[in-house]
Amino acid sequence: MLELMELLRTDLGDRGLRTAALLRRSHPFDKELQIAGLVHCLGSLLRLSDGAVTVGVAAESIRPLLGERVARLVRLQAPHRPTDAYAGHRCGDDAEAVATLCQPRDSAGAAGLDAGVLEDWQPLLELVAAGARRAGSPGNARDPLGSPRGSSRPYGAW
Repeated sequence: MLELMELLRTDLGDRGLRTAALLRRSHPFDKELQIAGLVHCLGSLLRLSDGAVTVGVAAESIRPLLGERVARLVRLQAPHRPTDAYAGHRCGDDAEAVATLCQPRDSAGAAGLDAGVLEDWQPLLELVAAGARRAGSPGNARDPLGSPRGSSRPYGAW
């Protein structure tokens, strides 16, 4: 998490911070979408040894930390996304979220937008990362709450 925060601090234009702030206002309950807005510019912040920058590398670099959906949104929101295995997903479950992410991303350069400071986003980054860890564990993939104590039925099976 600390490495991600340090990398995000190098976003001198604060485009990620501004995008996330706009998404927080328009979609306050979609935390993963907000975080995707915050980290969407990682492709331009990451530099490979040959100088290449790809959205795929950015998406794959955050997948273990922030989860599948955030990585997918980062990959799919790229304006000039290369053709790859994810090409067919644009029309999938997150098509609306991708479109929602693209609008504030494109208007994030507006002058006068008070986006706050990066440190304000650390608790939400940690919350989404904790959710990604829970979702990634085999026992919690379908029901993150698990079964009630003393019961063999999941919460939703009443």
